[in-house]
Amino acid sequence: MSIAPPKYEPVPLWGNIPHGITFRGSATSVAVDSNDRVYVFNRGNYPLLVFDPEGNLLDYSQVNSYGRPHSITIDEGDMFLIDDGAHFIEKRTMDGKLLFTLGERDNPIPRHSGGDGSQCNRPTALAVHPHTHELFVSDGYGNSRVHRFSPEGTHILSWGEPGSGLGQFSLPHSIVVTDDGRVIVCDRENFRVQVFSVDGEFVELWHQHRPAAIGMSGAATPLFFVGEHSPHKIQKGVPHLGCCIRVLDHAGSEITSFGGALPGHAPDELMDPHCIAVDSRGDVYIAEVCNSWIASLGEPPPLGEWPSLRKWRRVSD
Repeated sequence: MSIAPPKYEPVPLWGNIPHGITFRGSATSVAVDSNDRVYVFNRGNYPLLVFDPEGNLLDYSQVNSYGRPHSITIDEGDMFLIDDGAHFIEKRTMDGKLLFTLGERDNPIPRHSGGDGSQCNRPTALAVHPHTHELFVSDGYGNSRVHRFSPEGTHILSWGEPGSGLGQFSLPHSIVVTDDGRVIVCDRENFRVQVFSVDGEFVELWHQHRPAAIGMSGAATPLFFVGEHSPHKIQKGVPHLGCCIRVLDHAGSEITSFGGALPGHAPDELMDPHCIAVDSRGDVYIAEVCNSWIASLGEPPPLGEWPSLRKWRRVSD
């Protein structure tokens, strides 16, 4: 007997953002802790905001010492803040104490030169192995590499180089590690997702349209949520090219999707999904970078706060 795919519905206007706080069109990144609190590491004037599942603001930080926030990962009461503008990653406690950094702030490795992660070039994301708590970094806009570290930040190995062959990358943009030890990397500008072992051995390939973000729910039988960027502006008006979330099963087969046929700001539309988090109930949070898409079109932005933080509620199985 076949099992019906899960269904999701948008939650309009989710996230109560007080006057004086703005994402400036780039909520950018989102993560969920063990209590389903939602953390948004963004490019606005308050770079770290915390919400409850209903969208009420719980806490915020005005420490604005980041070059360009890119993604956030939470693991066992600590958080990793990935700054691609300043080329480094911070590990902090949830109350903000700095534990260590990966890469050197404002001192990148030369573009696409590889390296061991002691220096990065615009790193994009970090994933934590659910059992060993080893760290895997996608590095990034200015490098074509994945780095593996111990939980304490000691380098173990790295793999990848520029190109379109297997094990090569053209902008490794997001990364997750599964319960069974698969390292899954959104190889964005190669229009594909690559799957590796923890030792960097190629396993398989999933074809997607500009996969920019990947989130994961479950453990033994996970669902993967792949956020596809909108197409290049030359493809403006062509429907069903990105600007959506593809929901994949354990084998990488699509079981459902959500988002509009074209990019947009309506509650059931998406622009440029950039980071995805899934809570314990299966609800999906999406952080976008709408301002870059609007700028590429040469059109005026919408009035008010651009809707770059979205929630889609899981309504059935």
